[in-house]
Amino acid sequence: MIGKLVTFEGIDGSGKSTMRARLQAVNEINPLSPAGTVFTREPTKDTLTGEAVYAAIENNVDPLSELFLFLADHAAHIEKVVRPAVENGKLVISDRYSDSRCAYQGATLQNAIPDAFNFVRRLHEPWTIKPDLTFLFDIPPEVSCERCKDRGAQTKFERVDFLNAVTANFSRLAKDEPERFVILDAEAAPEVNEKIILEKIRELLK
Repeated sequence: MIGKLVTFEGIDGSGKSTMRARLQAVNEINPLSPAGTVFTREPTKDTLTGEAVYAAIENNVDPLSELFLFLADHAAHIEKVVRPAVENGKLVISDRYSDSRCAYQGATLQNAIPDAFNFVRRLHEPWTIKPDLTFLFDIPPEVSCERCKDRGAQTKFERVDFLNAVTANFSRLAKDEPERFVILDAEAAPEVNEKIILEKIRELLK
């Protein structure tokens, strides 16, 4: 039995982590998948590769080095978490995944590498596990930045001009694969989006 991979994508402050926590609470009461559900995230936490990514962000390393650190973390995440769970028939729900690299690193590299968006996408194609379903939390960058201010210290990624480019890249991904993406209004009440997500996941698992 092969499991399913569901991902949450969107710019910072769009509510992905909040929704993951809500679904975890639902899963404790009413399991989403008979074989079990694994909740995870990228960059990973408390791992060698994940810590390298966070250190790179804090120390503002060059964009290309940063990209390959993200890729290393993605590779480790797949081999240690995603692939074993999917092969054992489980549902995997990941807060960020490969699409975030195309959107974010495609934006950071856009003035350094020709067609950076497709460069990043092609780096993933030979080996990543493609999601079965992706929820894109759509929110204006201005609203995102206001939300991020409320969380405390902001990262270099949390700027309106940069997030406009990231949003455009996410939109491009969704247009290229409309059958995989479900676009959510991230300004809607959490319970509204939770209902949509649960319905779509249950359809996927039938």
